[in-house]
Amino acid sequence: MSPYKGQTGLKRIFNATGYSLDGLRAAFVGEAAFRQLVLLNVVLVPIAFMVHVSRAERAILIAVCLLALIVELFNSAVEAAIDRISLDRHPLSKNAKDMGSAAQFVVLCMIAVVWGVILL
Repeated sequence: MSPYKGQTGLKRIFNATGYSLDGLRAAFVGEAAFRQLVLLNVVLVPIAFMVHVSRAERAILIAVCLLALIVELFNSAVEAAIDRISLDRHPLSKNAKDMGSAAQFVVLCMIAVVWGVILL
């Protein structure tokens, strides 16, 4: 057992919820890309409810938008961890950051493809 593990039961759930909200707040305040994706979701999710598609298609349209937020949170976490280790330029640090960026690029392409396939 890790000495850093804390509470159990409901207390753990309340603590975890607080940590999650702290993470969302940190991403929104500190990451312009996250704010841009939130704006994209604010636009696209309501549109998903306005277009005439099946429930399953609507769920997919919304899910790919939310996936972009998830990937950006992971990307930001990787960048923060790399920067915490060292601000020196290193090929492995560059690779880690570039791969996080590439993951986000793939998700943005997925949004375009999924929305295109479903709506066209």
